[in-house]
Amino acid sequence: VILVASVLNYSEIFSIDTKEKRYHQHLEAQAKAPCVDHAADEFCTHLPLITINTGGTEIPGMRIIENVEHAGFTTTPDGADRITAKINVFDSETKNNHPTDTPDVSSEMTIHVRGNSSRFFDKLGYKIKLIDENGENNPQKLIGMDAHHEWALHGPYLDKTLIRNYMWYNIAGECMDYAPNVRFCELILNGEYQGVYVLTELISEGDNGARLDLDVNVKDNTYTGYLLRLDRYNSTSEDWLNSLTTYTYRNDTELKLEIEYPGITKLTDELRESIKDDFSAFEKALYSYDYNNKKYGYRNYIDTMSFVDYLLINEFTVNYDAGAYSTYIYKDLSNKFKLCVWDYNNSCDNYQEESMIQVQHFEMQNKLWFIMLTKDKDFIETVISRYRELRSNGGVLSEEYLLNYIDETIEYLGPAIDRNFEKWGYSFNDDTLLFPAERNLHSYNEAVSQLKNFIIERGRWMDDNIEALRQYSAESKVKKYNEVND
Repeated sequence: VILVASVLNYSEIFSIDTKEKRYHQHLEAQAKAPCVDHAADEFCTHLPLITINTGGTEIPGMRIIENVEHAGFTTTPDGADRITAKINVFDSETKNNHPTDTPDVSSEMTIHVRGNSSRFFDKLGYKIKLIDENGENNPQKLIGMDAHHEWALHGPYLDKTLIRNYMWYNIAGECMDYAPNVRFCELILNGEYQGVYVLTELISEGDNGARLDLDVNVKDNTYTGYLLRLDRYNSTSEDWLNSLTTYTYRNDTELKLEIEYPGITKLTDELRESIKDDFSAFEKALYSYDYNNKKYGYRNYIDTMSFVDYLLINEFTVNYDAGAYSTYIYKDLSNKFKLCVWDYNNSCDNYQEESMIQVQHFEMQNKLWFIMLTKDKDFIETVISRYRELRSNGGVLSEEYLLNYIDETIEYLGPAIDRNFEKWGYSFNDDTLLFPAERNLHSYNEAVSQLKNFIIERGRWMDDNIEALRQYSAESKVKKYNEVND
């Protein structure tokens, strides 16, 4: 297997800023004048607009519930898990968008319902794959994002603010090498308005600098990177990676580590075995007595700052699915493992269950890989130092920055918020979404206040308690894990 070596260590990466500027739609989209030249009943929006036409066919992938238990997902009458449909994207930079305009992008596509718990909600999310007339991939630039054929349409429903995924992907993108790019839009499905959506890049490989810089050569069984996903156990075993933490049962038996890229069509037995050995080498170093040894330990395998920032962003937002469900780890041309954020719909006290969402709590030190990383004093000190930097005046985790971010994003969405809740406003009367019932929010203003109050309380508590993380690397606690020098 051929891998490209990195010439930078983690401290050098920390000090050198090579990141491209992150695009924040709410700040950089051009202001548009009121629209006066269309019919009074025509739909008109300042946001990008997406229309999807399935010809009336129901989109498969919705949960089937039998006797209060999950019993699978809907399919087409012939058993298919997706259908072919038509998508149009309207994205004028200077004028409002209407479904009667000439689309900026028009394509055939396949579509199915995506998500886990979100499939229970009335407002569904979708995965789309753009295809041409021959059914081949049809990469297109959508709403200013780099060309690709696979996208997710996230429909905020449980998140009454509508902004959590948009906000935290962008915050992560300011810190980390890569976080999925996102754009707000409004969706019309088969002529019916569906509300505000967030068009999202999927975590995958891309060409010419788009998404992750990964490549595989099936003919030669070589790669310059791969993508893994830690998630709930599923019945498909072709892409399971039985690495060290799996067969030693350090990995929770509910979870499976899967090879996300290369996909099944490119994943040969030789590649799978090579990736397993390569990733296991990192895990062996991490779970050895030499875990913090500069010559043999984990630092030789990972981009440390990627793990530091991942820990801090998910800890700050109390996004404790991270490190377990929908957890993406990849190796790119840098030849170092990095983490990529995903799914903030439940963050900031928005889990349906009231468990481990307390403001006064640290949890990431209990997650796979971080269990060992946080035993290293140098790692903990880097976490503390990085936190202070991100919380400093003007830092992306500072209270002023985050509260302004919320206000400015809401201002940008403007009348689209009201349109969304004309469609989905009845959800404010549903006290079964969050448990216990008193946690449910009954207006948009309440939802925004809850998010702001959480950020204020969480940040101030972490300001006072971040040094408490040192307990996890205290000599008295980690002595049995450290290298034997006798």
